Amino acid sequence: MRHFAVVPAGCYPPNDTPAYRSSEKRAPREAAIRIPHTVSERCGPHYGAEALRPHAADLTTQVAGGVAQGQRIIVHGRVSDEHGRPEANALVEVWQANAAGRYRHDGDRHDAPLDPYFTGAGQVVTDADGRYEFVTIEPGAYPWGNHHNAWRPRHIHFSLFGQAWAARLVTQMYFPGDPLLPLDPIYMGIADGAARERLVSAFDLERTVPDHALAYRFDIVLRGRLETPWEERS
Repeated sequence: MRHFAVVPAGCYPPNDTPAYRSSEKRAPREAAIRIPHTVSERCGPHYGAEALRPHAADLTTQVAGGVAQGQRIIVHGRVSDEHGRPEANALVEVWQANAAGRYRHDGDRHDAPLDPYFTGAGQVVTDADGRYEFVTIEPGAYPWGNHHNAWRPRHIHFSLFGQAWAARLVTQMYFPGDPLLPLDPIYMGIADGAARERLVSAFDLERTVPDHALAYRFDIVLRGRLETPWEERS
């Protein structure tokens, strides 16, 4: 999962984006230092489906004794390169807030309720055609203190690993029609509207399971002119 294509114009915001307050602290003030990769960064580790924990791809049934609360959804898609070739055997990890908009993390002090049957984290390995699928709960929006009355849109974090530690890409998937999207400085920090739309999933009625779960499709392009915007691009 090497990432060396020319950066598409407007696909990435400046490191220091005033509307996103914490970027002032995160933006580098010195030139990057290149650290050569060793064999361990270039050649491993390799993740296979056999290494995943039980129910890793079904976030609604990971905790014994109950089922996660909220709107059940199926999130699926295909991981490919700029030429449409599949990225097989890539580890896809997700993490998200629960239906009430709260993460299962000590740092989340939002007063929304926790769900004892929802961990908010899942894993799956892409198949030979680069496809993946999760069953989860539609996450809720949550306040984040960036500005007055600031709320993050509903989203799911994605992390993709290739065949080495250095081959990791992180992004966020949003939901269509969310009224918070045009108000979110992280989403709107991407200047190119078409690039922003590549972060928005598509409702998929054909994959929706009657009386069980809605479905959304989120295809991921690793690099190139139509690449998915990443949180940290090498």
